[in-house]
Amino acid sequence: MRAVVIVEERLEILERPDPEPGPNEVVVTVAAAGVNAADLLQRRGLYPAPHGVPADIPGMELSGVVAELGREVTDVDIGARVMAIVGGGAQAERCCVDAASVLVVPDGVELVEAGGLPETFITAHDALVTRGRLAAGQRALITGAAGGVGTAGVQIAAALGAEVIASVRDPARRAAVEDLGATKAIDPDEVSDQGPYDVVLELVGAASLSNGVLKALAPDARVVVIGVGGGSRIELDLLGLMAARASIGGATLRARSLEGKAAATHAMSDDLLALIGERSLRVPLLATFPLEEAAAAYERFSSGSKLGKIVLVT
Repeated sequence: MRAVVIVEERLEILERPDPEPGPNEVVVTVAAAGVNAADLLQRRGLYPAPHGVPADIPGMELSGVVAELGREVTDVDIGARVMAIVGGGAQAERCCVDAASVLVVPDGVELVEAGGLPETFITAHDALVTRGRLAAGQRALITGAAGGVGTAGVQIAAALGAEVIASVRDPARRAAVEDLGATKAIDPDEVSDQGPYDVVLELVGAASLSNGVLKALAPDARVVVIGVGGGSRIELDLLGLMAARASIGGATLRARSLEGKAAATHAMSDDLLALIGERSLRVPLLATFPLEEAAAAYERFSSGSKLGKIVLVT
């Protein structure tokens, strides 16, 4: 098979042996694989793949068609259109996937879109719903809302009946974020003026938290940090945190156990897959690139000024 391979921080398209499924795995013929910030970090040697997945083939989400089954897999069919998160290796023509993490792609959803769905929607759902306990009628702040997880978070929060405030640095993208369900898309410098917030999905990190977020928390607020592109260290006013009875936590998906990833996958599916099938929730696609142009896709991702997902297609 052909695969995107990291070679001394470069991306090359190389031939690699076809993967063989373990007892509880399936092999998926990949149709599309999303590009995420973690892939760029992995290319730079800053985010190594977990044990048991290809160390030099990036890609944490995919869609495609099931080609092979492990000997103990009984609830997935060959030929099924599926999508999944993986520890790595998605940016290739074939990839092994833990069968417990496989989701059937709803009818009417194209595989290209599905290739950019699992990482963003599972991550956002895990942060907002499982960890943030967001409920109807509450106020949610999504920072860095124009990216893949941000656009998913805006849609999920709106679908839950929350009032959604989205911080978006680029004024040209705010209307599009509002079209996805945000009550208001604002400049990050306006965050403190638009509070208080019951739940914060923090996708920027230190720069955002220090620039008004922590001053605008409602009583019993929950802040869930899942992005630190704006820095990973802050000076924290513990008295203010105590006064608000607020909590700050964080999460990642990649390093979780197979059981943890499967649980997050199916929690999202239970709440959202029907809405995805109805097209009430969707993945805004910014651009698609053939596998051979992975380097260009990464360059586009890192250039900024984007709304939605960049996806590699085989």
